[in-house]
Amino acid sequence: MSDPAPTRAARGPAATADKRTFFERLVEFISPGPDSKDELLRLFSDAESRELIEPESRLMLEGVLRMADMSAGDVMVPAPRMDLLDIHADYDELLAIVIDTAHSRFPVYDGERDNVIGILMAKDLLKLQRAPELNLRTLLRPAVFVPESKRLNELLRDFRSNRNHLAIVIDEFGNTAGLITIEDVLEEIVGEIEDEFDEAGTDNGIYTLADGTHRVAGDVAIASVNEAFGTQLPEGEFDTIGGLVAQELGRVPRRAEAVAVGGLRFTVMLTRGGAVRWFRVSRVPPSEAGSEGGDVD
Repeated sequence: MSDPAPTRAARGPAATADKRTFFERLVEFISPGPDSKDELLRLFSDAESRELIEPESRLMLEGVLRMADMSAGDVMVPAPRMDLLDIHADYDELLAIVIDTAHSRFPVYDGERDNVIGILMAKDLLKLQRAPELNLRTLLRPAVFVPESKRLNELLRDFRSNRNHLAIVIDEFGNTAGLITIEDVLEEIVGEIEDEFDEAGTDNGIYTLADGTHRVAGDVAIASVNEAFGTQLPEGEFDTIGGLVAQELGRVPRRAEAVAVGGLRFTVMLTRGGAVRWFRVSRVPPSEAGSEGGDVD
């Protein structure tokens, strides 16, 4: 008598599940997934080198990973460098600050700078111009306060859900530590975002203004400034013009401060995140050249 034919394995959901699980285990054994962020970063780099993802995509993915470990205190604009409005200032003073800084939102304080009572949209100043009898307090929007320890990924989610673009960062004692915007958070993912000062179609960071002066980005190379202005600014410890000016002054200059270096006067137009974004650059008149060397206006 012949042996009975071997029983064929039953087919069904259970068998399929077992087979799939075994396959997944086999793939994991052959090529285990990353078990650390450093390994995941190396995988991103390898994917870029094999042209599986674009360089920009890799940078964004790395930015997302970095952002998960960062807090509001890591990227905020420190309190001493915040541009604020005084609730008791007159209209002309408020308008001058808005035009000079070119922000769209401003924290407003009453008495002490630490006492932020609301946020003013720059466009709302037009209402004061048309109706001077309006009380500035009625134009303020509620200020959002977050602790320094607030994670950036959580803050971004809050910005999106609450439709806020700016938050005041407070320290452990409840004092104002700085401010942070949705742009500051997004820049940790996508890199530098062009702002209202930036122009399309230019790449050297040096622009000629209508009055004959120049606007120069803080991260422009010293060599580029020397080439553009025919100067001989020293190229030593720092590569950028922002670093050179900060070294000359002994600190990062504040908005509207001016420093004369190498025959040029650098006036700070815009700061962000503790660094100078834009300088207004003009030549030092011959009559003042003798007093040059770190002079601050």
